[in-house]
Amino acid sequence: MHTVMSKIQILDDTLASQVAAGEVVERPASVVKELVENSIDAGARHITVELQRGGTALIKVTDDACGMSRQDALLSLERHATSKLKKSEDLAAILTLGFRGEAVPSIASVSRFRLMTREHGSMAGTEIVVDGGRLGDVRDAGMSEGTCVEVKQLFYNVPARRKFLRAESTESAHVEHQVRLHALAAPEVRFTLMKDGRQVFDLAATKDWRVRISGLAGQLAATSLIEVPATSAKGMKLRGYLLPADFARKGKRQQFVFLNGRPVEDSAISRALRDGYRGAIVDGSNPAAWLWIDMDPSLVDVNVHPAKKEVRFHRPHEIRALVAEAVEQALRGELDSSALKMPSGYEEFAPVQESNTAPASLDRRDASLQASESHAADNKLSQPGKDQDAELVARQQGLSSFPYRAEEQPDLVDTSGGKLCERPDFNVIGPLHDRYIVLEGVEGAVLLDPVAARERIVYEQLIIAAATEQGAMSSQGLLVPELLELEAIDADLVVRHADHFADAGIQVEAFGGSTVKVSSVPSFLKVSDVRGFLLELVDELHETVGARKGKAVAYEAFAQGLARRAGKHEPCNTDHADVLLASMFACDLPYCTPDGRPTLIHISLNELDRKFGK
Repeated sequence: MHTVMSKIQILDDTLASQVAAGEVVERPASVVKELVENSIDAGARHITVELQRGGTALIKVTDDACGMSRQDALLSLERHATSKLKKSEDLAAILTLGFRGEAVPSIASVSRFRLMTREHGSMAGTEIVVDGGRLGDVRDAGMSEGTCVEVKQLFYNVPARRKFLRAESTESAHVEHQVRLHALAAPEVRFTLMKDGRQVFDLAATKDWRVRISGLAGQLAATSLIEVPATSAKGMKLRGYLLPADFARKGKRQQFVFLNGRPVEDSAISRALRDGYRGAIVDGSNPAAWLWIDMDPSLVDVNVHPAKKEVRFHRPHEIRALVAEAVEQALRGELDSSALKMPSGYEEFAPVQESNTAPASLDRRDASLQASESHAADNKLSQPGKDQDAELVARQQGLSSFPYRAEEQPDLVDTSGGKLCERPDFNVIGPLHDRYIVLEGVEGAVLLDPVAARERIVYEQLIIAAATEQGAMSSQGLLVPELLELEAIDADLVVRHADHFADAGIQVEAFGGSTVKVSSVPSFLKVSDVRGFLLELVDELHETVGARKGKAVAYEAFAQGLARRAGKHEPCNTDHADVLLASMFACDLPYCTPDGRPTLIHISLNELDRKFGK
């Protein structure tokens, strides 16, 4: 008799644990998060986190909490074993950070794992060794009261997961960010972080959130804090601190929200923060804030995702209204008139000057344009002649190895079907509402957007500087280099992409810990706020790098960001319109900005005649 084998098989416990671990343990930072949360839930007053090689070689979390008996320690290694839930009704009232009973067995299944723990009052502790999910030695251990967990060679038995880990510095930065989050959530706990034998920080326990923020965000932020007084409504209580509007950034990495002691990310709260700052920050920016929210656990579902970062509010409109109103009142009461203004542009456009350090595009384009006024002479870029077309094509082919975006150059087509020539002749008529420049063309009127034109010019200079042997853009050295204390993730990104900054004329280097030193800025920008300038560029890079795009594409986004800043303060000045046009038509793609907006709009005579009924 023929026996039919079933296609569906039950996974063995080890393999099932490894599969399940993928939902809980994504990277070393996930391990640290789960272990630190267990320590806080156990009542720890001092938590020490030690890393080696970004957490890939060793993660060690030690606490002075209540510890476990041998029986409980063994049970903690079983899936879905937890002390925090007794019955199904408890899911509706979760106040602990952990509750699933998945973290410890998941971590033990993908590492070489050692647990040492001793209960308060016990004569001896317990040591348990687990290798890739397989239980090893269980023995007595001499140790102080509390728990110590060692995780070595994370993902050693799951190579598919290990190969997706980033550079050690990146993983280390993510771990540091995670520890900082918990340090902010629980200021009453002392936190110590060690990386590769070096102490990163040792934060004393405090009851003053301001002290904890100062220890993590730096003195600059601490001295600018705006308190959000305790506000209560409908079973919710809110406290926190804000930073003035000019600290706003593009990303949300400077927003820290803690719900019942748990670090969370929620779009409703982010929108509420922006609502509270309405009129004070520009669209697309996000304010800096530290908010602690306490609420009835029955009003929120924290069991949405294994990572427990996302929550679902049962009445999201109420929490949004509470946050927005509290933030608005805090700003109205505490901010002076200067702080409530729209953030001032920290970079003012300064014309690109011809010098020995001019970009490659100047050197090879045979500058020939003559200007009568000194201002125009200082700002001019060369315009290629017709006999240079062959050389220009050859240069373009030489740049083909640099993978920048190949935009389609749009034809400027008027409504009658005509089209502007490649390098048309224009007569400057005058400004239009100090925003556009009106030009007279051969076949009609043309509107020039000087902001868009400058974006195209600066962008192509940056791309050429990075792609050629001519070197970086010219820079302006700072009289006194700036030392900037950043978030660990931001500092790591700046150091990893220091070549991008160098190509743009920005000299940055690591200065120990999460501090970077800025020695120069681009000469085509006047930068009054170095920190704000750098952080906006970091935001640009985060968006691109986070999408796992190539390094060259990341530089392209970086160049676009710098070009926008250069164009932002381009004056609507007819006196140097000819120079601006010459510079724009020296570009490969003069008719549009890097993101596709037009630099010129043509209105033909035929179109005008039709408008006037001729």
